[in-house]
Amino acid sequence: MFAQLLLDAALGLMGAGIGAGIVALGAGLGIGKIGGSAMESIARQPEASGKVQTAMIISAALIEGVSLFGVLVCLLIATA
Repeated sequence: MFAQLLLDAALGLMGAGIGAGIVALGAGLGIGKIGGSAMESIARQPEASGKVQTAMIISAALIEGVSLFGVLVCLLIATA
C-alpha cells in the first residue's frame, strides 16, 4: 500500500517535470521562430523594421507569459 503511494507520487513528479520541460521547449521554439521570421522580414524590407520589431517583442512577451503560466501549473501539480 505504501509502496503504491510512493510510486504514484513519483510518477506525478515525473509527469510534472516532463510537462514543464515540454512547455519550456515549446516556448523556446516559438520565440526562436518569431525572431528568425522577424529578422528575415527586416532583411527584405528594412524600412518596416520598427513595426516588425514591435510586433516581435509583443508576441515573444505573450508566449513567455503563457509558458510561465504552464510551468507554474506543472510545479503546482508536482507539489499537490
